Amino acid sequence: MSDLERAVSAVINECLGVRQGESALVVANPSSLGIGERLRGEAGRAGADAMLVLMADRQVDGEEPPDAVAAAMAKADVVLCPTVRSLSHTEARRNACAAGARIGTLPGVTEETLARVMSADTEGLRRKGAAVASVLEGGSEARITCPNGSDLRLNIAGRHAISDDGDLRERGAFGNLPCGEGFIPPIETEGDGALIVDGTISGIPKDEVVELRVEGGSLVSASGDPGARLLEMLRGAGPGGTGVAELGIGTNEKAILTGNLIEDEKILGSCHVAFGASAGIGGVVQVPVHIDCVVMRPTVEIDGEALVRDGELLV
Repeated sequence: MSDLERAVSAVINECLGVRQGESALVVANPSSLGIGERLRGEAGRAGADAMLVLMADRQVDGEEPPDAVAAAMAKADVVLCPTVRSLSHTEARRNACAAGARIGTLPGVTEETLARVMSADTEGLRRKGAAVASVLEGGSEARITCPNGSDLRLNIAGRHAISDDGDLRERGAFGNLPCGEGFIPPIETEGDGALIVDGTISGIPKDEVVELRVEGGSLVSASGDPGARLLEMLRGAGPGGTGVAELGIGTNEKAILTGNLIEDEKILGSCHVAFGASAGIGGVVQVPVHIDCVVMRPTVEIDGEALVRDGELLV
């Protein structure tokens, strides 16, 4: 069995726990048809009534799928979304989970990425993800600094943190695959400072460091052409689009910087801040966009205690 075959088997059998007689829906785009077929085939071999539906590419992460696809998602037992743009933060995904579907989203995933990043130590991911989530949930203020000059404070008081560790076997479960992070939705109307993004910005090509300025929980400025594109995409989603939506900490030792967010946000000891939709992870904003920005060697302090120091995860 190849590394890719092992990874696909792990997604279907270990992460989602697909069972005999269940309905499984794979949502893909034409460019991700190959990996969609692999997932559908493995779900069928696990005994599910497995279906594959193709839809046109969305323009940004968090944009809703067609109504017919959303309806099909809500009727399935298991949903897998190897799409170019992420469906993680859509109302369609939230509604399907509320109806009981177990959902794994794989935005932008490639065969090489899936094979390598899914080979991480499963027990280690679960231990680190739980530890990160516990620290985040127990805190009130997060401060992000980095050698490039980041200094951003976010209010995380009273918010529920989530461990994205690949265990999606419970009714209504949702997660990102490949997995490997702990994250929390900050208070959307609070947060001030600068974030210097030297990693990936979801869906935006960049060959330069981008400085983001946050005031009152909203992104108010962003440097360079990538920053201008980021602001355009967020503001195009309407009120709430520029609000801070997520703070995440990567826990996957197999992830490396590739320019593909599905992997880059999982890099061990990295952090990412997202803007836009937060309702799907426990916040209050639902807009058709969610864009993550990765910092490679951060120091992340929770109430003054370091959780990450210069890119090293301390739990």
